[in-house]
Amino acid sequence: MKQLLLRITMLFGILMLTSSISMAGNSANKLVKKDAINLINIAGEQRMLSQRIAKDYIYMGKKIAANKARKELKSALKEFGTNLNKISTMINDQEINNLLSFVKMSFTELQGLTKKPFSIDNAQLALDLSESMLEGSQYIVDSLKKLANIKESKVVAISGKEKMLSQRIAKYYIAYQAGIQDKNTIDQMNSAVSEFQKNLKYLMKNKDNTATINQKLANVEHLWGIVYKFYLDIQKGGLPFIVYKTTDDISKEMEEITKLYIERYQ
Repeated sequence: MKQLLLRITMLFGILMLTSSISMAGNSANKLVKKDAINLINIAGEQRMLSQRIAKDYIYMGKKIAANKARKELKSALKEFGTNLNKISTMINDQEINNLLSFVKMSFTELQGLTKKPFSIDNAQLALDLSESMLEGSQYIVDSLKKLANIKESKVVAISGKEKMLSQRIAKYYIAYQAGIQDKNTIDQMNSAVSEFQKNLKYLMKNKDNTATINQKLANVEHLWGIVYKFYLDIQKGGLPFIVYKTTDDISKEMEEITKLYIERYQ
């Protein structure tokens, strides 16, 4: 495991070095704003999918909500791959292409892993690869914003991140229940829970919310109230199916909310 992480870290460092060298030759690469916004939204969705894939693999392996997890995993893998191809086709920037190569490598390995028998070692590897995909996807989002000189609305950015965080929470919750019971699992879980809670409060206080947005945020707050205490008692365990169902419902609500914010602010 340490060797894998070292290999990923070294490759990421090489890609960053290469990209920084190539930026001078690619500074003229500009995106049409409409295309850039579309790509940013797609890359932002990749963050959520990276967490969902690992979550579903572990749920399926533990035979909890197995049928739903299997279908969701298949759909998430297909969507992530399709999105990678879309971004690759529309981008002619060396820095972003370098990051795409890194994300593709991690995705290909995770895609192959999901076809292997479940084990704690494979579950840990799925977590590590999903983290690499998340980090790379976030960097692509930030690079696209910089390339197209887009200043995304803070409300839109926070709303989009909530989708990812809901899946991330479920991922670390089931990972702990599956047997990955180290300090990092608990720390990552607590951090995601704290950030989600903070972001939700921020969105609910936004004075520009429409009545529809406020209603959907109220739905999220209700769902969050159902599972929030389970997260805090991660070491106690219990009710992983409810966690799966409610976090998926939260992701769906946040997706609709994010679309409404995009229509309002962009």
